Order: sequence, then structure tokens, then C-alpha cells
Amino acid sequence: MIKTFFDLDVYRIGNEYAMKIFLLTRSFPKSETYSLTSQIVDSSRSICANIAEGWGRRTYEGEFKRFLVYSMGSLQETKSWLQFALQCKYIDIEEHNKLAEDSEIIGSKLFKLHQNWKS
Repeated sequence: MIKTFFDLDVYRIGNEYAMKIFLLTRSFPKSETYSLTSQIVDSSRSICANIAEGWGRRTYEGEFKRFLVYSMGSLQETKSWLQFALQCKYIDIEEHNKLAEDSEIIGSKLFKLHQNWKS
């Protein structure tokens, strides 16, 4: 039974994803602290933050769905930052590919929740 946004699979998986990214960025160069590091951490956290904010407005179906779309946008932004991290050689291809797989799972769950949500 879903009582809070914490009960949503996509929220839990998204939170794990954001924490993986946070821990990964601890090894990024200090020169990236206020650019790539903060951007990727913020966008990955925004995935869950938008789910939570939308949940608070779920009595209005369109509002919840709008925040799920924002969450999908944050996911895509995170994927873009991960590509930069790979190109800058801050992460290796294996780590990038694992996070890319995780992002596909999250994206699929967000899409399904968006398609199937009824107030």
C-alpha cells in the first residue's frame, strides 16, 4: 500500500541513484566543486524532490503528473552531467554504464507512473 511518496518504488530507486552519484562525486577534483559536482548532485536529488513535491499536490492529477515530468527532466539532466564526467575521465565507462542502466529503470518507472496515475 502506498501511503507516502517514500512508498513509491521510483522514489526509493531514485534516492539510491542520487546517493550513488553523491558518493561518486566525492572523488571529483576540487576545481569542479561549484560546477560539475554541484550540478550533477543537484539534478540527481531533484529527481526525488520533484516526486515528493508532486505527491504533495496529488489530489490534482495534473499537478502530480507535471512534477513527474519535471522529475524526468532532472533525470535527463543528470544523464547529461554523467556524460561530461565520463568525458572528463572522472568516472570510467563501467561506472557510467551502470548509472546509465539505473537511469533507464528510473525513467521507465517515472513514465509508467505518469501514464497510470489516477487521482
